[in-house]
Amino acid sequence: MSNDAPLAGAPLSGSALTITAGGYTAEVASVGASLRTLRAGGRDLVVPFSADEVRPAFRGAVLAPWPNRVVDGRYAFGGQDHELALTEPKRHHALHGLVAWTDFRVVAHEPDRAVLATTVPAQEGYPYRVEVLVEYRVDADGLHTTVTGTNTGADAAPWGTGPHPYLVAGEGRVDDWTLTLPAAEVLEVTEDRLVPTGLAPVHDEFDLRTATPIGDRFIDHAFTGFDRDAEGLATIELTAADGHGVRVSFGPECGWAQVHTADHVVPEYHRVGLAVEPMTCAPDAFNAGEEVGLVVLAPGAAHAASWTIAAV
Repeated sequence: MSNDAPLAGAPLSGSALTITAGGYTAEVASVGASLRTLRAGGRDLVVPFSADEVRPAFRGAVLAPWPNRVVDGRYAFGGQDHELALTEPKRHHALHGLVAWTDFRVVAHEPDRAVLATTVPAQEGYPYRVEVLVEYRVDADGLHTTVTGTNTGADAAPWGTGPHPYLVAGEGRVDDWTLTLPAAEVLEVTEDRLVPTGLAPVHDEFDLRTATPIGDRFIDHAFTGFDRDAEGLATIELTAADGHGVRVSFGPECGWAQVHTADHVVPEYHRVGLAVEPMTCAPDAFNAGEEVGLVVLAPGAAHAASWTIAAV
């Protein structure tokens, strides 16, 4: 597909791709390879946005070559110091990678499947070239997403990825829903800038290993140490008062998940959905390293991570 600029009058969120199967319908926008809508049984499973609007913040975007934050935009890798642009200026961090506002090219579009791709070019702050391939597929088990990063450069590259959906359990807002988050540890952070300070056993408002009403609690933290099934899947589940809801399942390649109650100064965004973001690495992994999941992509190597969103 051509990399020419979009035609005048094209949707602001980019090319619109619809896939349907097994009772699920997903709509994907090419800017950020974003999940724009996901519906099953006549209800939304994620907070949607319109095709012809600028995507609100990171709603539904793919995050790569890192999710979450690089503190102060600075890190060292391969014996060199690097400095990224500060895309979260109020907290002075580089936030959510380099492709969230990229218009991905469409590689394939079938009734139940869409594949998008882009290249992260070598640049100041990230002098590595990585091809990013995103596959969305629906069937009776839900929406399956796989993100693959392939190092097409000559040097090893740091890599991490994850999605940014805001889940919707049903009627109401985050306060009205119940969360099951089977994680044993939480990454504690500073209150003002969310800078990681260390892992701790889940405690008080962060112990959500059994179904717990969210109420007015505030969460904007990364969790790890998940209970997993025999296939290595961890599942985070969000339900409404009627028992219906939504869940996200992810494999061992995603050792972390950021959860955020979507507290926002814009009233129409405030606590309308729960951000649940499976991640291959912890926040600030470019500094913390492989111990917290940072992937080091050798030249020519690829790394894939997958997750599924399904109705409850």
